[in-house]
Amino acid sequence: MMPRPPKKFVAKPFDYHQEIEVVIDSLTNLGSGVARVDGWVVFVPFSLPGETVKARVYRNDKNCSHADLMEVLVPSPDRIAPVCPLFGECGGCQYQHLDYPKQLAWKTRQVGELMKHMAAVVFPVNPCLSTEQTWHYRSKITPHFDKAREGGIGAIGFLANGQRFKLIDVPQCAIAMDAINAALPEIRAGIHAKADSFKRGSTILIRATGDGVETDFKATATERVGDLTFRFLAGDFFQNNPFILPLFTGYVAKQAAVDGVRFLVDAYCGSGLFSLTLAKHFEKVAGVEVSETSCEWARKNAESNQIENATFLTASAEDIFAEINFPAAETAVVIDPPRKGCTPEFIDQLVRFGPVRVVYVSCDPATQVRDLKLLAGAGYELADVQPFDLFPHTRHLECVMTLVKNG
Repeated sequence: MMPRPPKKFVAKPFDYHQEIEVVIDSLTNLGSGVARVDGWVVFVPFSLPGETVKARVYRNDKNCSHADLMEVLVPSPDRIAPVCPLFGECGGCQYQHLDYPKQLAWKTRQVGELMKHMAAVVFPVNPCLSTEQTWHYRSKITPHFDKAREGGIGAIGFLANGQRFKLIDVPQCAIAMDAINAALPEIRAGIHAKADSFKRGSTILIRATGDGVETDFKATATERVGDLTFRFLAGDFFQNNPFILPLFTGYVAKQAAVDGVRFLVDAYCGSGLFSLTLAKHFEKVAGVEVSETSCEWARKNAESNQIENATFLTASAEDIFAEINFPAAETAVVIDPPRKGCTPEFIDQLVRFGPVRVVYVSCDPATQVRDLKLLAGAGYELADVQPFDLFPHTRHLECVMTLVKNG
């Protein structure tokens, strides 16, 4: 007997929980396999291109359907055994079943497809770069737990795959650093022991730093990048894959510091990662940040690393270039905005300032491509596209796009 469908289920073109046999031909940038049935698109998570699979439909949208993977009938030669026993249940990783070189190839392809479909830009994408450390690389994780019920705290971990509320208990994490996994049993035991003290659910910070493992959001964390040491609040943003940061920041430096460019503006500078790792390539560097506390950490990091040609300014988002007096024709701007990308107001300011080069770093190529379209329309030409795999075995990637002002 078929289960009763949800109230809003649309029964076209497939019935609720109808099982279909499909051939997967590609991957989305969210990590799902893509199949086509008489031209109709069906998304099947955890399936791989070239596979024939049995899938069970659970939702029909206006132009596509979504289905759960039930059985792999013809596996891809690129399918491998996942390292983590929770893969497929935990929503943290999407690609542990895909041979790692193929992960890089698909991430490279996905950037090119986003540019083509979202901005009508066809441009060669450099092969996605990574490092040898593809497991146990994350320096920060933030597990969650729900309010205690009878019997104490339940799962301590991450959201289940495809769920908005259900948590999966994660006693160990294959992509977290060894120091974090070593500390997890004691941290988890402490939460269970104090179950009655939690009036609601919570998020735990677990960050590996130069001094060990930190769980206090307001504590000071340290991170080494090349020959520089960065200090920042443990709960604040800092790139979470320290193994790739020398390669990553070195590439940004190469794109920004070309002949004739003497000055650098780091427009979302945070605690100074790009400002300070790139400072030796420029006469002067100005980091700009809306958060005064982040700016203060950047100043402290400049001082402790004996970098004297970098200054840091706190500016409102509406007037971020007001105090920059570098000549635009000799200035590069590095931007590394949040996942939502740049606001139109910021793009307008950037275009008015008119730097000769823009190096755009993004953790979401979709919003980056949206902004690329605006910059291209304002007289900037794409010169280079380089993805980086800061998050192996997940769908996430960082992408660096370099744009040069026409004329």
